Amino acid sequence: MAYLFDTDALSEVMRRQPNALYLEWLRGIPREEQFTSAVSIGELFQGAYRSEKRAVLIGRIEEWVLPAVTVLPFDLGSARVFGELQADLESRGLSPGDADVQIAATAIRHGLALVTGKLRHHQRVPGLRIATMLADARRASLGSV
Repeated sequence: MAYLFDTDALSEVMRRQPNALYLEWLRGIPREEQFTSAVSIGELFQGAYRSEKRAVLIGRIEEWVLPAVTVLPFDLGSARVFGELQADLESRGLSPGDADVQIAATAIRHGLALVTGKLRHHQRVPGLRIATMLADARRASLGSV
């Protein structure tokens, strides 16, 4: 199974002490099955540029994240899926926000399961397959404290 990594799934590996269970799972995923959206990369850079540790975080994005995943563009096909999803979610008062829906649309467009810790946001999106490993690993770590 191939995966699209949400912003929080990417930022987890950039932490000083990333979740060990999540990293163990991630090591078992072949490189050719690891994708992310250009929208997520934009969010990572936005966070880095807001931070006092700007240079360190930009370095981690460029040296750790970008070599590890294939970045998919938010293209015309993803935009069409986004428009349909966003209209549906808005009509039901459920929209989690443009960036989250753009990322979900990219996953759906390419037939990828979304790896995210933000389950509440993404479970609202019809047709989105969600890989819960990050959320599960975080819950398991909290239980062992």
